[in-house]
Amino acid sequence: MTAVASLAPLQSSRPLEGIACVLGGACCFVGQDLIVKDLLGAQPLWMLIFVRAGISILVLVPLIVWLGGKHRLLTPFWPIHLLRAFLLTGGFAMFYAAFPFMPLAEVSTIFFSAPLFIGILAALFLGERMGAHRIAALVVGFSGVLIAMAPGQDSFQWVALLPLICAMSYAASMILTRRVGDGESSLTMGLWTIGGSGFMIWPLGWLVNAVVPMGPEFHHLRFEFIVPDAVQMANLALLGVVGMTGYILLSRAYQVANASLIAPFDYAYLPFAAAAAWFFWGEVPGLNTFAGMAMIIGAGLYIGYRELRAPERAETPAPVGETLIATGVPAVTEDSELSPSNTA
Repeated sequence: MTAVASLAPLQSSRPLEGIACVLGGACCFVGQDLIVKDLLGAQPLWMLIFVRAGISILVLVPLIVWLGGKHRLLTPFWPIHLLRAFLLTGGFAMFYAAFPFMPLAEVSTIFFSAPLFIGILAALFLGERMGAHRIAALVVGFSGVLIAMAPGQDSFQWVALLPLICAMSYAASMILTRRVGDGESSLTMGLWTIGGSGFMIWPLGWLVNAVVPMGPEFHHLRFEFIVPDAVQMANLALLGVVGMTGYILLSRAYQVANASLIAPFDYAYLPFAAAAAWFFWGEVPGLNTFAGMAMIIGAGLYIGYRELRAPERAETPAPVGETLIATGVPAVTEDSELSPSNTA
């Protein structure tokens, strides 16, 4: 309770850094999801999430010890980080569980209702204003989700609810990230969030196997440990590195920029994921998926456009953040001051 009560105050927005981080994170997650989809079946889902977490711990622990300063292994924000780990572990287990049943573009389109949920949660818990324009955009966006899911039609599958639940849990985790603000290092946040998922995933896998009858269609959810061969081991290692980098970048993005401003830039994932799924597996999304995707993206971009036009955005000074070790992302030390030419 002490850590929760002493949350760092919300910081001012630094939009350019946030946008750069969220775009980099989206690219990482495209690669991650391609690897997961390729490995599912040969390895159970629980193994993939566990290995990704283990590799992240092996990389982040020595890096945090070496850097020191604001990067720390123990943190007073641990209740927040463990809650984020729980939300992301359960959410993305559902997301990946839908892969064998649905095309990647369809799963991703439904999941990308997350920025719409983020907009609602930001208004409820962060005090971000929600006017008539944003409410209308949210209605359009969620209408796009329903079109993509196609409830009531023969093409509807109950597994389409899994990426929707993942979107809700993802949105909640990102709001928690924003509540921590600049009071935490992105490396520490990544360690606790991704590392925590490694400890949570096996009990979750056991519970699913104990409750759900595991027929042949759920082969990718079987609860067993399979020793990977050399090729699988290389892909698992790559999965860990790419996933860790993506989580760190996205966590950083929501630390330094207003949630409703940068959330629409998550949509960069969708065209790349759809193109990659077509190139590697010949998956062609249905017309309802394309229609829903267009409505969701349009609603999110309109919300972002309204945020960028807000006059108070340009008058808000940028905060001072911690060092972030990530290729292509500007590093700002916690003791430095931003000059006017460096503020966004």
